[in-house]
Amino acid sequence: MTTLLMIIGFGAATSVVVGLGQKLKLPWPALMVLIGIAGAFIPTFAEITIEPELILPLFLPPLLFAAAQKTSWALFAIRWRTILGMAVALVGVTVAAVAGSALLLIPGITIAAAIALGAMLAPPDPVAVDAVAGTVSIPRRIMSTLQSEGLFNDAASLVIFQTAMAAAMAGTEVDYGQLAISFLVSAVIAILVGLLVSFVVSWVMEKIDHTIARSSLMLMLPFGVYLIAEHFHASGVIAVVVAALEMRRRDVEGNSAERVTQNSTWQVLEMLITGIAFGLIGLDLRMVVESEHADLGRAIIVGLIIAVVIIGVRFGWLLLGTILSRRHTEDDPDAAPLNLRDATLMTWGGMRGLATIALALSIPATTDTGEIFPGRSYILVAAAIILLVTLVLAGLTFPAVVDGLGIDDEAEREHQATKDIALRAYKAAIRQIKNDDSLPDEVAEPLRARFKTLHAQLLGTTDDQASSEQATAFKEHREQMLTVQKKAMQSARAEVLRARRERGTDPEIADKVLRRFDLQSVLVR
Repeated sequence: MTTLLMIIGFGAATSVVVGLGQKLKLPWPALMVLIGIAGAFIPTFAEITIEPELILPLFLPPLLFAAAQKTSWALFAIRWRTILGMAVALVGVTVAAVAGSALLLIPGITIAAAIALGAMLAPPDPVAVDAVAGTVSIPRRIMSTLQSEGLFNDAASLVIFQTAMAAAMAGTEVDYGQLAISFLVSAVIAILVGLLVSFVVSWVMEKIDHTIARSSLMLMLPFGVYLIAEHFHASGVIAVVVAALEMRRRDVEGNSAERVTQNSTWQVLEMLITGIAFGLIGLDLRMVVESEHADLGRAIIVGLIIAVVIIGVRFGWLLLGTILSRRHTEDDPDAAPLNLRDATLMTWGGMRGLATIALALSIPATTDTGEIFPGRSYILVAAAIILLVTLVLAGLTFPAVVDGLGIDDEAEREHQATKDIALRAYKAAIRQIKNDDSLPDEVAEPLRARFKTLHAQLLGTTDDQASSEQATAFKEHREQMLTVQKKAMQSARAEVLRARRERGTDPEIADKVLRRFDLQSVLVR
């Protein structure tokens, strides 16, 4: 009952904090961590514990699935160099740097335990980045790169962590050849599981005509594919991402009502699950620190040094990325990072989250031989420090960093690109209405006004009086307006899809316009 009370409390707090964060222009996930830390001082909440092995299966699949649906196979095909460089190579470099630092700073720690610490702290959290960045205006290309990195880096980190932990528990050395093979096998099996499960689910959904039932099956998909992949000792993270991308690809021609239902459901669930997860992180931070009896002051200093190492390695890697990006701008004109400003923002956007806290809490007190796990107290405190620095501190200061870098200027140009595509769609719809010579003025005029309102909504403005007049006309000529409006919507969507295929167009911007048309086509029924 206490755990249920905690979930309800964090869920309710999320609803309030989201609105508060919007008014204060502060990232609400960081605020939820602070609320969780405060909740740890309430005796009832302080006693709550969730098994570490349940944290990732409960929270990670739906959040990864929701994040992956905001991207596409096409984007991965374009940015595969960046994704491999940041989600795999950068993870490996970070693990090596942290492990080396730990061996110098933490007394008694073994190489295997140091590598486990590095794997625990290496992966930035895509959910944290997505939620925090949503409070400010940053370029889509930077946001999509951070999201793409976060979708796959957990997979590399988890394989390294599990291999290192097995060696640390047995008191042996890490077999690096076996580690590489394990990662490759895990990734291949996970891809196959993701593709197979998404195919089966798509086939089943074709046999179901009930929109709500189909949407319910989609909600179960990320949990199912994650558990199936883990059962076969594959990466549940990669399996979920592959399934999400494949379901999106197969749903291109799906009906608008279903897309709107699923989008709305996922938005609500994503917000609540994110809030509860980050509240839990704050709740567990105190337990992580207070459960140890080592020299807390020295452990904090060690944690701060490791935090500096992690930030420095990431910044250096991204600076190297600015050089490499210039060589491939023809393949991907929207690549990131392109300059020092990009590298700085993406460094500050490398926030740790769920994976770090879950792996930290999974470290046992003793090894298989009954000895105290080497350096455990320092490892746990370091994890807490990294979360405080890269999530809470970075999250609360993220808006100020964006303002200081002037990065919002480029975001404004992206907004202009949205306006251009919206205008093309609006003109296509108006042409379709004009081409229908059988329409009387009392029908054509309200339709033109309706699409003008839709165009205004895409630009972030509305006209309530015009909307009211359209509603009145719509009631009087419902059937005729529905028929013509459907054709106009199809023309507008076709123009957006045409723009989406053009070189230099950000597909995410085009998708944003398409989602608005999907929503409108449902609302006018």
